[in-house]
Amino acid sequence: MKHEEANKDIGGRGAEKQRGKRVGGNSKIKNVQSPAPNPQPLVPSPQSPIPNLDNWLEIGKIVSPQGLSGELRVYPVSDFPERFEVPGKRWLLRSGEKEPQPIELLTGRYISNKNLYVIKLAGVENCDQAEALRGCTLMVPASDRPQLGEDEYHVLDLIGLEVFMQGSGELVGTVVDIIPAGNDLLEVKFHESFTTDKKQKTILIPFVEAIAPVVDLKSNRIEITPPPGLLEINN
Repeated sequence: MKHEEANKDIGGRGAEKQRGKRVGGNSKIKNVQSPAPNPQPLVPSPQSPIPNLDNWLEIGKIVSPQGLSGELRVYPVSDFPERFEVPGKRWLLRSGEKEPQPIELLTGRYISNKNLYVIKLAGVENCDQAEALRGCTLMVPASDRPQLGEDEYHVLDLIGLEVFMQGSGELVGTVVDIIPAGNDLLEVKFHESFTTDKKQKTILIPFVEAIAPVVDLKSNRIEITPPPGLLEINN
């Protein structure tokens, strides 16, 4: 699975959930991002009291300077290494600003034991300039979604899908989140008609073909064939 999501609320659920790691097994979800195709940056709206981020994807957060030469440490919320390693245009959202501004990525490398990238941006030449970018968000246009392989899905395409029992057609609930793991998990909020346990609001369902054999984006549905006891596992 790969992660990346359109932003509706910086730092919240809209962050490319983008909390991405590559995972193995039978996982088949991806959380989106790759170098941007140079669209025109949006014009800031002085009337808007909050950032207008519906057209953007957050790919990472600058957490600190790296050394004295202006390099930056970035916590990735994208599963696509090219977002941080392939030179080219990215966009930077500074604190208090309403629209991301274009900036050039020069180089990038991954620090595996810290799950961080170290990047170099054009115009950032020393530690003080790097420190001024602490907490800023790296972004790309929402239209810049890398192509996926067969039987792979973007997180955004799965959030909100209704989940049905394949055999009976009974509505189980709605996908509200994706939990990255060895095999990614669908967090499904139960439909009120499905469970009598009012305390259990959600269930985690492994997103593997054996359990979720049908994903129909056009019909807004996932069909599941859970093994006995799975839907009561959190009780």
